[in-house]
Amino acid sequence: MIALKNKSELSKMRDAGRISAEALKIGGEAVKPGITTGEIDRIIHKYLKSQNAIPSFLGYGGFPKSACISVNNEVIHGVPGRRVIQDGDIVSIDVGAIYGGFHGDNAATFPAGKISKSAEMLLKETMESLLKAIKAASPGARVGDISWAVQSYVEQFGFGVVRKYVGHGIGREMHESPEVPNFGSPGKGPRLAAGMTLAIEPMINEGGGDVKVLQDGWTVVTTDGSLSAHFENTIAITENGPLILTEV
Repeated sequence: MIALKNKSELSKMRDAGRISAEALKIGGEAVKPGITTGEIDRIIHKYLKSQNAIPSFLGYGGFPKSACISVNNEVIHGVPGRRVIQDGDIVSIDVGAIYGGFHGDNAATFPAGKISKSAEMLLKETMESLLKAIKAASPGARVGDISWAVQSYVEQFGFGVVRKYVGHGIGREMHESPEVPNFGSPGKGPRLAAGMTLAIEPMINEGGGDVKVLQDGWTVVTTDGSLSAHFENTIAITENGPLILTEV
């Protein structure tokens, strides 16, 4: 069942989204050669606590940290720790906050130092696919229109779409109905209506779309070792079109 949010609930989600966005921004600003992923996580955790917010991911399904931090060929769910960021790495940070009983959820991939031209292109076009997906999220459209906006855009560059993991509805729970894949057919899937809130999150690989989970039980990597980028925003469907809730 898809939960529609009323005006009061959307206001609370905007607060949670703003805090999530600020935490992501602060985490991204910390990305530089020489810092560890664990240090970035601690910076994010400290900020969330300063806002009286609860880290959405900490303890979720047993996840041990406040942010997912994934480097280079790691797609999502990287566990922060002692890994030292190197010049030329790309670092994906996924962070969520619970505030006022509602979740915000967002992600972005950041360059560390000077990255390759191909990595720059992957980041740029993955971000662009998110913007196109959000633009497609209008009342009366369908989830498949969002999915096709991502797939049709990134595949023209030869990139692979991760199919094993998808976006999702969000609200009082971090994962709600409906699922929002980054692949699919336009005109298919649940119809979008005002009051729906979605976390749209393209996960795009420089190579193929296949992924696997490492022995830690969390970190998802590309099977071919290619780079991966991840961008995400929480949005609300309104009568006037999509509204990004995870904005600073």
